Amino acid sequence: MEPLHGSRLGQIDQDKTLELSKRALGILHDVELQGLISNKPRELPETDRARQVFVNRNLRLSNIDLIGFDMDYTLAIYHQRRIEQLSYDMTLQRLIANYGYPAEIAGIIYDHQFVMRGLFVDKRHGNLLKIDRFGLVGRAYHGRQPLTEEQLKTLYRNELVRLKNPEYAWIDTLFALPEACLFAGIIEKLERDLGQKLDYAKLYDDIREAIDTVHRDNSLKEVIRKDIGHYIFKDPELGPALHKLRSGGKKLFVLTNSGWDYTDAVMRYLLDGVVPEYPFWRNYFDVVVTAARKPDFFTGHEPFLEVDPTTAQVKTSGEPTALERGKVYQGGNLQTFERLTQHAGERVLYVGDHIYGDILKSKKTSLWRTCMVVQELEDELNYTFGRSDEIGRLSEIEILRARVDDEIGKHKALLNSAERKLERDGLEGPPRQALEDERKRLKGELDRLRKAYRETNDIAEVLETDVERGFNPFWGLMFKEGSENSRFGEQVEQYACLYTSRVSNFLFYSPAQYFRSPRDLMPHEVAGAPTAKLAPLGGEGPPKGTNSA
Repeated sequence: MEPLHGSRLGQIDQDKTLELSKRALGILHDVELQGLISNKPRELPETDRARQVFVNRNLRLSNIDLIGFDMDYTLAIYHQRRIEQLSYDMTLQRLIANYGYPAEIAGIIYDHQFVMRGLFVDKRHGNLLKIDRFGLVGRAYHGRQPLTEEQLKTLYRNELVRLKNPEYAWIDTLFALPEACLFAGIIEKLERDLGQKLDYAKLYDDIREAIDTVHRDNSLKEVIRKDIGHYIFKDPELGPALHKLRSGGKKLFVLTNSGWDYTDAVMRYLLDGVVPEYPFWRNYFDVVVTAARKPDFFTGHEPFLEVDPTTAQVKTSGEPTALERGKVYQGGNLQTFERLTQHAGERVLYVGDHIYGDILKSKKTSLWRTCMVVQELEDELNYTFGRSDEIGRLSEIEILRARVDDEIGKHKALLNSAERKLERDGLEGPPRQALEDERKRLKGELDRLRKAYRETNDIAEVLETDVERGFNPFWGLMFKEGSENSRFGEQVEQYACLYTSRVSNFLFYSPAQYFRSPRDLMPHEVAGAPTAKLAPLGGEGPPKGTNSA
């Protein structure tokens, strides 16, 4: 058949193709080889998915020379509920004392379940939103009240939520969760309970400024420093993981927005004396940069300044000519960093938790490879593994619903055709009776299919709601919005080469590990393939995009 649109097929060496196909079959059926692979010892159990590294873009660790780490929520994993409550309480006090908010808001209780990373604040209408990867609003709350379907359509039917739109704010860090809860709680208290009219944009800006001052004047960090063990989880595998990377020939660096005093206190708690080869935490790292001002670090021209680790004062000797091991720096910028370290581009891997400040900006302004630490990933994976039966049934019922829907369309076309023929052809006797019987059969089958569609649709909706509310009764799963990826999930997929729940997960991998992403397939590439029964989450084999040790 002549190809359309000028397409031309290339020449095929059929003999060579046949030979390679035979060799492929041979290696696929090599029993001895399969035995070697299946019996290979694993340091990390395959079922412990929460500790795996997940892959969006192929990355060979043997090609990485320099690995950098953010500190807060990356090297230092916080006890989330404790730090959120502390930040919430201190910000609430600032709003009453410094911004003129009534004392009644002091009674608003922090609800950690009501907020999650990836939500948007609509500063025009005073709503919290969860959106899918296309920017469409899936669910919303005004105060603590969910918007109805009709309200969602009225406000957001023709609205795409975009990151750059100043009328929206993205809750993209764990530090920002208390501000979302305060925003909803104050609206609920002042507007619903006390009948006050609010300027939502001003309310959000006041909360944002108040929470920033709590961080900026170090009052929050001073409380944490007094009882670091209460607020920060000491991961016993962090030191061994960093040691393994160094033993594999990697140079390591810290690049954090925290100042030197706080960085030193936290890192001493986490790493001093954990591994005998590294008595002090700075022994792990070749470069330490504090007060880096990310994301401006990746686009600005701020000079590097050396900090005296004893006094925490900036030395006045000007910008260094090299970033030396054993010294401490602050500020700086990407271009100077690459020049002074003589490491750049894809030979550098940066690990951070902030989708914008650590991941997106570094990806857009450099060729650095990226790994995002998503602390909440462990909770979501452990939850979905525990609900694997229901999730598996949901997948199966959705496949059945799609098939039934397709068959309804076919039967409607056949029934319409039979009815038109009865009206048009004027058949009599046995031919007409045969067509009447055919029409009756088709109508009965169509009714049965429609009933099955309603039933599968109801089952799917109930199962989906049950699974999502089981994880979070307000917002569902963090990485999903309905059947689509959430905007947060889409950003992780787009900008993070790797993602995982904590830095210490690298302990379970070789420093030369090849992290492989599955081949990407577009819908037209799989549409003609036989439909396979979906394996439930937690079943045989690793999930898409994972690398087990």
